[in-house]
Amino acid sequence: MGVGLGIGRIFSTLIESVARNPEVRKDVFSIGILGFALTEAVALFALLIAFLILFK
Repeated sequence: MGVGLGIGRIFSTLIESVARNPEVRKDVFSIGILGFALTEAVALFALLIAFLILFK
């Protein structure tokens, strides 16, 4: 649930910043995609740890 909220927050802030200043779209978009990837990696790592604990 936390990861979903984090990803939603990342993209809502991305859309808001591009709406305020369209000239920074390239810079902000690359940072937003990096944030998305790192947040998703944390989710997959947590899922891996949960499965290791569950099946050990």
